[in-house]
Amino acid sequence: MAAQLTCITTISDLPDVILSNIIAAVSDVRSRNSTSLVCRKWLVLERSTRSSLTLRGNVRDLFMLPTCFRSVTHLDLSLISPWGHPLLSPTAVADPFLIAQLLHHAFPSITSLVLYTRNPCTLRILPPLWPNLKEIKLVRWHQRPQLSAGEELNMLFTENCPKLHSLDLSNFYCWTDDIPVALESHPAVAANLTSLNLLNSSFPEGFKSDEISSITRACPNMKEFRVACMFDPRYIGFVGDEGLVSIANNCPKLSVLHLADTSALSNARGDRNDEGFTQEDAKFSVSTLIEVFSGLPILEELVLDVCNNVRDTGPALEILNKKCPKLRSLKLGQFHGVSMPIESKLDGVALCEGLQSLSIRNVGDLNDMGLIAIGRGCSRLTKFEIQGCKKITMRGMRTLASLLKNTLVDVKISCCKNLGASYSLKALEPIQERIQRLHIDCVWDSVEEFEDLDGYGYGFDLNVNDGGEASSNSAGSGDTFECEEDAFMFKQQKRCKYEEVNGHASGYSGRSWDQLQSLSLWIEVGELLTPLTAAGLEDCPNLEEINIKVEGDCRLWSKPSGREFGLSTLLYYPMLSKMHLDCGDTIGYAHTAPSGQMDLSLWERFYLFGIGNLSLTELDYWPPQDRDVNQRCLSLPAAGLLQECVTLRKLFIHGTAHEHFMMFFLRIPNLRDVQLREDYYPAPENDMSTEMRADSLSRFEAALNRRLISD
Repeated sequence: MAAQLTCITTISDLPDVILSNIIAAVSDVRSRNSTSLVCRKWLVLERSTRSSLTLRGNVRDLFMLPTCFRSVTHLDLSLISPWGHPLLSPTAVADPFLIAQLLHHAFPSITSLVLYTRNPCTLRILPPLWPNLKEIKLVRWHQRPQLSAGEELNMLFTENCPKLHSLDLSNFYCWTDDIPVALESHPAVAANLTSLNLLNSSFPEGFKSDEISSITRACPNMKEFRVACMFDPRYIGFVGDEGLVSIANNCPKLSVLHLADTSALSNARGDRNDEGFTQEDAKFSVSTLIEVFSGLPILEELVLDVCNNVRDTGPALEILNKKCPKLRSLKLGQFHGVSMPIESKLDGVALCEGLQSLSIRNVGDLNDMGLIAIGRGCSRLTKFEIQGCKKITMRGMRTLASLLKNTLVDVKISCCKNLGASYSLKALEPIQERIQRLHIDCVWDSVEEFEDLDGYGYGFDLNVNDGGEASSNSAGSGDTFECEEDAFMFKQQKRCKYEEVNGHASGYSGRSWDQLQSLSLWIEVGELLTPLTAAGLEDCPNLEEINIKVEGDCRLWSKPSGREFGLSTLLYYPMLSKMHLDCGDTIGYAHTAPSGQMDLSLWERFYLFGIGNLSLTELDYWPPQDRDVNQRCLSLPAAGLLQECVTLRKLFIHGTAHEHFMMFFLRIPNLRDVQLREDYYPAPENDMSTEMRADSLSRFEAALNRRLISD
């Protein structure tokens, strides 16, 4: 009998059009690279659908420049090694015009470009090679060249970029005087701009009112405008009524508007005991806010992050809901009176029912009832951030989570006096099984407070306000607060009783954080990470990424409170592969410390001890700093501990390191990508030491690339 042949259909048998769409939908870079290795057909399809590329090679290795990505439209050149050194300059290792022509030949279809612009030569030579360039982002953390105001941007605007409509200067150190002068000198370029990002934390004072008026007058067609402002009335030229109104009058097409005080951009942590009110009030009125909101009818995203009191803003936010029906994202800083319900009648921001993202910071008069009203009215929220609100307690936050349990997946709770780690996690129990991103402060509640949680707030009648009168559901949500909370608590009590009877009670909560993928933590210098699991984060089976920010002054401590920080605690998370460990705001002595003090090398050993036990593949590390000498340098103990991370593939150190310390990393078997990035202001200028010298970095990269990697 003849053998019966069967035909097996594989994914490669799909039509090229369908297969091309499938490959184009893959966003992960390593997955795309793996796809291109299947066969030559897949290689061609992957290369033809690749639209974005970040180059990480050394500018000396021009022979390795890839020429197969001719369909790429977005090119990032800001991370080329050695990081921060001029890409194109007369003193470069190769002719700058030759480098520019090679880049143009390899990537002929660029419409979006990211550049590290330490030398004006880069702006003069490179952008004109792509006449279809529409978006440019400039990056620079080093000092500004000694040029006249606006001269550097004039090179960009005059060198044949007629289609430019998006300019991002959020990471580009320059003077505030440069931007208005350049835009006014090139009215045709300014008129074409639809997106301008000036949210730069390196500006010492931000843009003044007259500068903002000049910028918006020169760019009347802007749809997205982000700018760092000076709202403090103690400074000359502060942004007040006139500056805000000019934005709405000059740019009525805005759909994205971010106005943030420079002090808010620094992310400096406030005092948990602060009442939330500043000594000075911002000099713009509620009527001005109403006029601005009325003039921006298609607004979708709004940030007003002020660092001075803006009082009685409830009526203005009600007008915002009426005049801006497309609003989906809102961030408010130092706004007071945002939600003050009377007899459960919703007001203020609680009436913005279309919001999907809400962030409030330093709202001094926001209490639990106001927070609950926000949960009732803003029923579509998927992201919620609260920071510096002293009157908020666990029961108010818990009720908001109960009301938003079907939508809320991203939460940040920071610098709230009554919401330490344990209270925050207890408050989020209603969404524990669905939350995906979380930030909390590692302020460890005492054992006594922890034990009292079972009786705290469970008898809180959410239908009764402070005056004792029953509330009505004026939001039209169909459920009262009490029903939401009582139903959840009934299920929780049944679960706890079941676990106690069956011997499964395990400390704080019987459920896991099944969907949690990203965790962000703030912790004060000297404190330990070990109580994290006991606080309620013991079971996170799908946690992939963690961000830890350590902040404080080591000089106030003679030694830490323990032998190690507690990174071994993270072994509870089996899927953890990416970590950001930020000690950049940890201040200490870089060199010899006074008697009785520890220098930064010993503090680094404290924070990195045990990191080799984790199965990390990517690590971003910010060393602590000595501000007196502007130094963030990797120490010998830190280099020794980092080399124990044998599973690492990517290591980015946001600081400097000696060449012989870098050579330690060659002992990590599968390490593919290492870079020193001085991406903080001011980045050190001296290139004479082995910490920053281009030759030292190039020697290390050459040694790294010579190794054989198994995969």
